Amino acid sequence: MQAIQNALQKWLFPIAQKLEQQRHLQSVKDGVVAIIPIIIIGSFCMIPVGLGNLFGGGFGAWVNDHILIFNFPTYFTTNIMSLFSAFFIAESLAKRYNMKSPSMLGIMAVLVQVVLCANVDPENSMIFDITSLGSEGLFVSIIGGLLVVEITRIFEKYNLTIRMPDSVPPMVSESFSSLIPFAFNVILACAVALLCTTYAGTTFPKIIISLLAPAISSMDSVWAVAIIIFLTQLLWVFGLHGAAITQSVWAPFAITYAAENAAAVAAGVAPEHIFTYGFYFGFLQVSGSGMTLLLVIMMCRSKAKSLSSIGKVGIIPSFFGINEPIIFGLPVIMNPFMLIPFVLGPVIVSVISYEAMATGLVSLPLGEAPGFLPPGFQAFLLTMDWKAAVLAIFNVCLMGLFYYPFFKAMEADELRKEKEAEAEELKAAEAKAKIEQA
Repeated sequence: MQAIQNALQKWLFPIAQKLEQQRHLQSVKDGVVAIIPIIIIGSFCMIPVGLGNLFGGGFGAWVNDHILIFNFPTYFTTNIMSLFSAFFIAESLAKRYNMKSPSMLGIMAVLVQVVLCANVDPENSMIFDITSLGSEGLFVSIIGGLLVVEITRIFEKYNLTIRMPDSVPPMVSESFSSLIPFAFNVILACAVALLCTTYAGTTFPKIIISLLAPAISSMDSVWAVAIIIFLTQLLWVFGLHGAAITQSVWAPFAITYAAENAAAVAAGVAPEHIFTYGFYFGFLQVSGSGMTLLLVIMMCRSKAKSLSSIGKVGIIPSFFGINEPIIFGLPVIMNPFMLIPFVLGPVIVSVISYEAMATGLVSLPLGEAPGFLPPGFQAFLLTMDWKAAVLAIFNVCLMGLFYYPFFKAMEADELRKEKEAEAEELKAAEAKAKIEQA
């Protein structure tokens, strides 16, 4: 086992560190994750729809009759999610570069996003497709948000900006300094939009979606989910924030799937996707990475003083999906006893959870739901299906079974160390007593 750890550390650790430090990937992750609360607000509209489908009858008919009212907030949240992501991605990257006025660059990215989603027909009339501002435009917001910042950096590097006297207030000065790169970014976006509609007969977002179609469809599969979970857990073992690193790759896809599910439910159609952001955290990361809740309970009841003290510190946070005190305090990091259950257990759970939804045993996600809730709550709000809550709790219990034999081995090792430490302390005390008597 030590040889495997050494080999993985030699080859995987440097790659993971590079990914963790890569500012563009981390900015995409930060920007996309930042819109989760907005999507959750839009997804709350799906709760009455889900309850209507759950109970049916007169209540279900009443919900269907008023579905336009329930869907109203989605037009200003989920349906324009790419505008928010463009802002947060550009702002995040600008902050990582320590650039002035990161919020101004975020606004610049929003304007570029709007321009790229526009469609001009041969008669020079403007046609605006609102769907391009939703999940369809999410990948465009990534491209636009990053490019806006990089182009502005070039202008600032070569002093291609308007400089105002020092006596001018900073807010006014910063506005004028961003004027030239602002104009260039907008003109470039207009040129791209016109070229796409003139020669390709479609908008830039639709071109990007068509190019990414194979990747988008392949991400929502049991094998893709299993690989994502495996890599996430493996990175944690080496002291790297696994979710923070892998999210930069899978989060845009998962959020797109959630938005498409919400749009389908709003249109009265059954959702199609399983792998959403809520599915990841509501089923595969219940009580935190590695689903360690029962492990924490075992630690609280342990005869080993070190394990018991750490478990008592981490028990309450673990109920709400925060288990960093356990990962770093136990620690799980570089712990040979925890390597197998912590890495492979969640992979098995991910396959079970995915197949439970794929076979229709558990309902698919309706949209998104709040996180950091006790086991089962997020899963239920995500699907409005009581079986989803049962599945989430089952996952935690199953992980407890995976952890148990490895925990007992670790506990025995800790008890041995504590006994040796106590024996050493006793010897030291006896030696001190002899010296004092002499």
